[in-house]
Amino acid sequence: MSHEDLRRQLADALSMMERAEVIDFNGHMSCRIPGTEHILINSGKSVRSSLAPEDIIAIDLDGKPLEGDVVPPMEFPLHSAIYRRRPDVNAVAHTHPLWSTLFSSVGQPVLPVTMQAAVMGPVQAFAKTASINRRDLAEELAQALGPHRVIVLRSHGAVTVGADVVEAFVLAIYLEETARRQYLARSLGEPRILTAEEVETIGTNLRRPHLLQKVWDYHHARLRRG
Repeated sequence: MSHEDLRRQLADALSMMERAEVIDFNGHMSCRIPGTEHILINSGKSVRSSLAPEDIIAIDLDGKPLEGDVVPPMEFPLHSAIYRRRPDVNAVAHTHPLWSTLFSSVGQPVLPVTMQAAVMGPVQAFAKTASINRRDLAEELAQALGPHRVIVLRSHGAVTVGADVVEAFVLAIYLEETARRQYLARSLGEPRILTAEEVETIGTNLRRPHLLQKVWDYHHARLRRG
C-alpha cells in the first residue's frame, strides 16, 4: 500500500470512528510506514469531524515532522512507546469512547459478554488518569498493555492496536459495542460472561481477516453515504 493509500485509510478510519462516536474533537490514530522507523498520524490541529488525507502527517518516533512544520497530537508518545515495544503492531488508535470510559471511570472491567468481544482478548487497564504526553507515561502505558490488543485508560479513553489499520479500527468498534451491551444487559439481569474456552475458540474463529474487513466495509459504506 502506498503512502497516499495509507493516508486515505487512516483518514477514513478516524472519520468512521468519529461518526460511530468512538472519538470526538480529540483522538488520534497512526500506522507504521513500511520499511522505516516512521509513522503516519493525524495532525494535532486536524478537525476530527472533517478529516482528509492532507490531515495525516509523517513523523519519526520522537514526534519530529518529516515534512513541513505541522505538529502531531501532544499524545504522540503513546504511539511511539507501543511501536518501540511491539514490533508486531503496525497501527494504534487512541479513542475517547462513551460507554467503555464509563466503565473505567468507576473501576469496572469491560468483559466478554458478546462473541465479538472474544476477538479483543483480555481488556487491560491503565490506572492513571492523565494525558499520555510524556515518554515515561507512555512507556508505563505500553508496559500495562503488554502483549494484548486493548487497554482502557481510567476516566480518559482507550487504546487498541493491530497488525494493520483495519484491525485496530475494528477492535475500537468492538470495545465500545461490548461496553454498551454489557451496560444495557445489566438492566435485565447479570450478563453471562464467555468462558476462557469460549473466548479462545470464538476469538480464533472471528479474528479472520475477511471478517475484520467486513466490519470495516460496513462502516466505510456508511461513511460514503454521508
